[in-house]
Amino acid sequence: MKIRDVEVAVISDLHLATHACKPKKVLKYLKSIRPNILILNGDIIDSWRFSRNYFPKNHLKIIRQIIKMMEKGIPVYYITGNHDEFLRKFSQTQIGNLKIVNQVILELGGSKTWIFHGDIFDHIIHRSKWLSKFGAAIYGLLTILNDVLNHIFSIFGSKEITIYKSLKKYLVKENFVHSKFEMAIGNSAILQGYETVICGHTHIPKDKKIMINDNSIRYLNCGDWVEHFTAVEYHNNNWHLFYYEDQDDELPAIDELDYPEEKQMYNMLIKELAFSSK
Repeated sequence: MKIRDVEVAVISDLHLATHACKPKKVLKYLKSIRPNILILNGDIIDSWRFSRNYFPKNHLKIIRQIIKMMEKGIPVYYITGNHDEFLRKFSQTQIGNLKIVNQVILELGGSKTWIFHGDIFDHIIHRSKWLSKFGAAIYGLLTILNDVLNHIFSIFGSKEITIYKSLKKYLVKENFVHSKFEMAIGNSAILQGYETVICGHTHIPKDKKIMINDNSIRYLNCGDWVEHFTAVEYHNNNWHLFYYEDQDDELPAIDELDYPEEKQMYNMLIKELAFSSK
C-alpha cells in the first residue's frame, strides 16, 4: 500500500457502531496516509443508534488505528458532532495526543481555516431533535435493506442500487436545504474573518466558492464514509477534496488492543455510549 504524506487530513461522518459504516474503506484510508495532524470532524461514533450488541471488531480496528497514529506522535483532534454529542461535555479534554474540541482553527499558507462539524447550523436538529433521530433510524434501516438487495443483485450480475439516496432526494428538497446551510456557514465564516471553512454533517462532499455581499469564502465539506468516502486534505500549500476509489475491500492487518490503558479507554467509551443512548 502506497503511503501519502499530507499536512492535515479531515474526515467526518464515519458513524461507527451502525450498519451504515464501511469500516474496511475507512481503515484502508487511514493506513494509506501519514498526516501531521488528523482531524475527526464529528459523527465518528454514532450514539443515536448505539447498542451494546453492535460494535463489531472491524469498527474497533478503526479506533485501534487512530490510537496507533497517536502513539506515533500524530495530534488527533476529535470535533464533536450531533451523533456523538455525548462527548461535548468533555470538550477541551486532552488524553495524550488526543484532544476533544468543538472546533479547530488553523493558519496555513497565510490564511485562516475554520473547521467544525456544522450541526449548529441545522435548524431541524434544534427545532425537532426527535424528527432527526427518527430520520436517522429510518436511514439505518434503509442501508441494511440496501446491502441485502445489492447482495442478491450481485448473484445475478445486476448493477448496485442506492435506495436510501434516492428516497432522501425524493423526501427532501436537497439542493435548497444544502444551499441555505452552506450560505449560513459562509456568512458566519466571513464575519469572523476566515478565508476557508470546512464542515461535515450533510454527507455531501463539496469544494466551492461562496459569494456574500462582494465577499467570498471557500467552503469545503468532507462528505462521509457511508456513501461518498471522501476526505479533505491539506498538502502542497492548498486544501484538496480527496475521493477514495480503492475497490479492494480486503481488511488490512492491524494489531489487537495491546495495552491495558487502551482497553480501559475502550471500556469507558462503551460505558459512556450506553449511558448516552438511553
